[in-house]
Amino acid sequence: MQRWISEGRVKIDGQICRPKQTVRGGSRLEVEPSDPPPSTALPDPDVKFQVLYEDQHLIVVDKPAGLVVHPARGHASGTLVNGLLARGGFERASADARDPNASVRPGVVHRIDKDTSGVLVVAKDEPTREGLKKQLSEHTMERLYRALTLGVPKSGTIDTLYDRHPRSRLRFTSKTTRGKRAVTNVRVVETLALGRAALVECRLETGRTHQIRVHLSEQAGTPLLADWLYGRAPLAPELQAIVTALGRQALHAAVLGFVHPVSQGALRFESPLPADLSAALVALRALKA
Repeated sequence: MQRWISEGRVKIDGQICRPKQTVRGGSRLEVEPSDPPPSTALPDPDVKFQVLYEDQHLIVVDKPAGLVVHPARGHASGTLVNGLLARGGFERASADARDPNASVRPGVVHRIDKDTSGVLVVAKDEPTREGLKKQLSEHTMERLYRALTLGVPKSGTIDTLYDRHPRSRLRFTSKTTRGKRAVTNVRVVETLALGRAALVECRLETGRTHQIRVHLSEQAGTPLLADWLYGRAPLAPELQAIVTALGRQALHAAVLGFVHPVSQGALRFESPLPADLSAALVALRALKA
């Protein structure tokens, strides 16, 4: 809306609207939308990732840990979006006019953290993007994560309010009396290291930033293994050695399922645990004391 006002595309009672102009009751507003801005992200063929599926409307990738999804502060290039733009087919993907950062993340409808690995879908056109966003908002998209935790959480549903942390711009919190709803379904798959760790599955009903990390840490009392932001320290030497070897939070987007917005066919993709998480799992299974 701010862009449309600056371009003279908004009128109040027939007169071009000024920024911050007061709108009075009974006024007639006319809006002439303009096309979304083109992406300002630059193609980068050196960005590497595995493609699980691709057609003319969307692409599903298996993102490695350490790869940022889209350009942002501190990561102007070398992101998944830069790599996708280098593949071709994304030049026709219009940015979302309702997203203030759309010019650097065309087609991105959901994100996973830099140090989280796993399955991600990116739209190539506007109808596909809006169809995927609708499934996300209606909680019909299947999203299952596998994780290693310090301690063993209780299986069940975590349902809280969710907001930015009041004292840290990097953190989020579920210990709040305001914010948006966040729902995570947790299932313990295997108890490890004599109860000091666990392999768990988390099914998301909502997709708040850091949601699984926050819920497991604050609500279950079992933070992710090697989570520097929400984790637990100090650790016993044998656990610390596994954390050091892993070097990133033990979280993997393992399953993604949705209905193709154009073909209406059901699609489901699964990614196995990557080598670093598999090694950590084997090391935790070996701890007998």
